[in-house]
Amino acid sequence: MKFCYTENMAIGLKDKYGATLTTEAAMGKLERRLAAIWLEFVTGFLWWGVGEMPFHHFRRFFYRLAGMKIGKNSTLHMRARVYDPRNISIGEDTLIGERVVLDGRDTLTIGNHVDIATGAMIFNSHHDIHDPTFGPIELKNTIEDYVFIGPNAIILPGVKIGKGAVVGAGAVVTKDVEPLTIVGGVPAKEIGKRQVAELNYVLGRARWFQ
Repeated sequence: MKFCYTENMAIGLKDKYGATLTTEAAMGKLERRLAAIWLEFVTGFLWWGVGEMPFHHFRRFFYRLAGMKIGKNSTLHMRARVYDPRNISIGEDTLIGERVVLDGRDTLTIGNHVDIATGAMIFNSHHDIHDPTFGPIELKNTIEDYVFIGPNAIILPGVKIGKGAVVGAGAVVTKDVEPLTIVGGVPAKEIGKRQVAELNYVLGRARWFQ
């Protein structure tokens, strides 16, 4: 009797749903788990180490080292919460306030001269409540130039905020916002238009020690 080993043979391991795993599937799950643990370590270091340091240059250095793209004269204030910095791109002269959540589990692109106020949250991943496995839905977010996002606003996955738009404090944005449009409420709806002919301001220096 000969025993033949193949890469896809079952090895007696089961996933969380009780399905038997092949060797190949088990190795794939192991690789993904190790990658997830490493990313959790990096995320934790950025949260509790980098995010607590009151020095902008220090924080920028480590965010960039972790893979985040940050343009000239842009900064993240203290206690930002970052998920997977490798997929996050921030333009020039952009200010990210204290305790802002930036989700990089899918692509997050933030333009130039963007002001994101304290406690705002931008998510591009959430659970599919109609999926029997409660799996994730991941969609990219785009925040164009000269956008202002007010305190504690929430931007949900797949949303594009157009150039010069304003998101009011505490708003929950579930769909795209047109340029120069002011939105507010839950869910966010148009409440006005920004009365400016041309956007060319510079946000300037971030506050020291914050």
